[in-house]
Amino acid sequence: MRGPGVLPRIPGRPATRTRRERFDELVLDIVTEIDARWQRHLGLVEYAVEDAPMLPDDWGETVPLSSLVRGSGAEPTRLVIFRRPIEHRAESRDDLEAMVLTVVVEQVAELLGIPPEDVDPRYGD
Repeated sequence: MRGPGVLPRIPGRPATRTRRERFDELVLDIVTEIDARWQRHLGLVEYAVEDAPMLPDDWGETVPLSSLVRGSGAEPTRLVIFRRPIEHRAESRDDLEAMVLTVVVEQVAELLGIPPEDVDPRYGD
């Protein structure tokens, strides 16, 4: 048998999403919800997903899950979520969702200077 096993709904696009696309969608869902709730207090924040952080050769054993660079002046604050280290630590889809939520909530709490539980009530679960 030749040809794809599953025909795509949209011609030219794969029928199934890649791990990267699924992760990006998960981050987008979480960030959209939290940003909508705290936008007034956060100001301009750029959210991004990268595969892995670029670390110097003499870096320790712990790999960061995210990076937060505070903006100044016209430069926006930038929150980067690192996909590969998070996926590596998650054993299931539920673990992955919980870990992404935890990382985003902790970084937003750091920006706002409030406890993570106040940013999102799901944080402690």
